[in-house]
Amino acid sequence: MIPYGGKDLASAFRKVRKNTIQVAEDIPESDYDHEAASECRSVGRMLTHMAIATRMWDELHRKQRLTTLVGLNFLAMKERFDAEEAKVRSKAEILELLRTEGDEFAAWLDTLTPELLAEMVTEPDGKTRRSRFEHLLGAKEHEMHHRAQLMLIERQLGIVPHLTRQFQERVAQMRAAKA
Repeated sequence: MIPYGGKDLASAFRKVRKNTIQVAEDIPESDYDHEAASECRSVGRMLTHMAIATRMWDELHRKQRLTTLVGLNFLAMKERFDAEEAKVRSKAEILELLRTEGDEFAAWLDTLTPELLAEMVTEPDGKTRRSRFEHLLGAKEHEMHHRAQLMLIERQLGIVPHLTRQFQERVAQMRAAKA
């Protein structure tokens, strides 16, 4: 039995997505075309990638509820995602996509039972098996990976990330209280 359930996954994902949305709001739309280095996604494309990435977990674990990834055509899936990600969107459209896709995914996570989360899924190598829980935890990990990239990009753009600002405010309050 997994003591960390669907509601916990949903809550954690919502927190991560909320922080991603804050980063997206803090970066001016004029910088959404910024690329940190050659062959990297632009800010806008990375945010779109993050918004729609949950569709992969939804497809594999809700719609198809696969128990094996052996033989899965990942290349075709990647090509579909790349095409969707490449669509030109405004900042407002990307923010809306982050909100709606995140809300839908978290709502589904909220419904997951311990039994479903404990199901084992065979990896593409045909040998390794991981729980569905571990696979779904990957959605949050994926988003945090890209959000870390965006927070570094914020620094490059002269923006102090919101989590840093919040920490600095707490430290200032502690210093003021100590004085």
